[in-house]
Amino acid sequence: MIDPVQLTAELVRIPSCDPPGGELAVAQVVARALRQAGISTEIDEFQPGRANVIGRIPGRGEKPALVMSAHLDTVPAGELPWSFAPFAGDIVGGRVRGRGASDMKSAVAAFVAAADRLNRRQAPLAGDVILAFTAGESANCLGARHLVSQGFQKEIGAFLCGEPSTLDLIVVEKAILWLEAEARGEMGHVSGARGVNAIEVMADAILALRGLSLNLPGHHLLSPPSVSVGRIMGGTAVNVTPDRCTAEVDVRFGPGIDPAEAIDQIAAVLPPRVSLRTTDFKPAVEESPDSPFIAACAAAVTARTGRAPRIKGVSYYSDGAILLDGIKAPFAILGPGDLGMSGQPDETASADAIRDCTDIYVQIAEDWLA
Repeated sequence: MIDPVQLTAELVRIPSCDPPGGELAVAQVVARALRQAGISTEIDEFQPGRANVIGRIPGRGEKPALVMSAHLDTVPAGELPWSFAPFAGDIVGGRVRGRGASDMKSAVAAFVAAADRLNRRQAPLAGDVILAFTAGESANCLGARHLVSQGFQKEIGAFLCGEPSTLDLIVVEKAILWLEAEARGEMGHVSGARGVNAIEVMADAILALRGLSLNLPGHHLLSPPSVSVGRIMGGTAVNVTPDRCTAEVDVRFGPGIDPAEAIDQIAAVLPPRVSLRTTDFKPAVEESPDSPFIAACAAAVTARTGRAPRIKGVSYYSDGAILLDGIKAPFAILGPGDLGMSGQPDETASADAIRDCTDIYVQIAEDWLA
C-alpha cells in the first residue's frame, strides 16, 4: 500500500517551480508509483522537461469516467525567508514541510494512494477512474491546454480537483482575465526636450485602477471582483524619457459575466495614452451545491471526519477552467491542503488531512461509480 504522507514528502523534495517548470522529474516518481501499483500510466513530455501523467483504472464501461485532477508544478519559493529549507520534504509535528506540500503535491499523493486502493478492488467500478496530473498550471495551465488539444475532454464524466480546500468543498471559482496595459509616451532626454514619460502615464493609470470598483454582479460564495497590477516594465536608461511602459493586470470576477464588461469599465478610467489587450482568459467554473456529485463528496467527508464540509467559493483558478470549458460535467474541488496557504513561505500540509483525504477520495469513487 502506498503511504500518501511519505509520497508527499518525496514529491516536495523535487523542485518543480513554475517558472521554469521541470515537472518531468516529479512526473517520473508519480508514474513509477502508479505502475508499481499495477495501474496503466503514461508520461507525456509535451515540452522539454514539462510533462503530464495520465493513469487509468478501467471500469465496466457502464458510467462515464471520474477524473481526479491535480498539478505537478508549484509557485516559486519566493524572496521572503523561510524558517526551514523550502524543499525540505520532511515531516515535523505531524506536517509535511516545503513548497508544494499544500498546493498541491499532497493531493497528488492522496490521489495516487487512493488509486492504489481502488485498483485492488476485486470488482471493477462501473466507470473508469482517470488520474490527470498536469504541468504548468500555476501560470498558464499549459498541461491542461495540452490535454484539451488531445481531445481529453471527451473522457470527463465527473471532475474532482485536489486544489487546497482544508477538506471543505469548493463549488465555484472565479474567472481570471489577464490584460496588458500599454502606455505610449514620447522619447526625450532629461537634459533637453523631455518628451512624454510613459512610466508617469502608467503611474496615473495604476492610480486609476486602484480606485476602481468593478460594477459587476456578485456571488454569495465569492469575494467582490478585483483588479490587481502584478508586473510593470518600461524604460531603457535612467537618463532617457521612456516612450513605452507596459503593465500586466489581473482581473477576477464571478461566473456568468462577459469579460468585455470588465474590459470596458477598466478602459473607461485609463488615461488617453493607455491601451488594453487581452493576454489570457480562464472562465469561471461552478457546480450547484445541491448536485448529486456534491452530495457524494460531502457524504465522504462527513464519514471520514465526522463533520459536514462547508460549501465555499474561491478566487483562485484550477485546471478545471480549461478542462471543463465548453462541456457539462459535475465538478468539485476537495483537497488536503490548507486553503490560503498557497504561495506562502513555510508552506506545510497536515499528515492527518492527507490520510483523511485519501480515504475520502476512495469513498467518492466507490459511491459515484457504484
